[in-house]
Amino acid sequence: MFINPDTDAIRQLLKQIHTVAVVGLSPNESRPSFRVARGLQSMGYRIIPVRPMVSEVLGEQAYPDLGSLLEVPDIVDVFRAAEHVPAIVDDCIRLGVRRLWLQEGIINEAAAIRATDAGITVVMDRCLWRDCIQLRDRMS
Repeated sequence: MFINPDTDAIRQLLKQIHTVAVVGLSPNESRPSFRVARGLQSMGYRIIPVRPMVSEVLGEQAYPDLGSLLEVPDIVDVFRAAEHVPAIVDDCIRLGVRRLWLQEGIINEAAAIRATDAGITVVMDRCLWRDCIQLRDRMS
């Protein structure tokens, strides 16, 4: 059974990341992925949009998939349905991504366990931006 890291571990993770690849980042301002990415960007995180057929989101060049990125991000933040998570985990393992965040409502325990077994820190079914806001004051 998969268990998320505890609050202290998540706080440490948030201190260590600077680049966030947002898989499924929509250019539509009303979508949760856009609002979360914009919020993270406003907190100083560098956003790397990952979405096919989009050239740019939030002023950042977009890439069609994780394999097309020019660098390994500090964390991959996922806004895709749970059935897409196993392929994303495959990409993360292949690329050497060390942290994976599955946004609120995205649950795939088997994929999360496989990622964890591969040495990836996984947070599942939580909002990255909300945790940044809630833990920001306590991150010193």
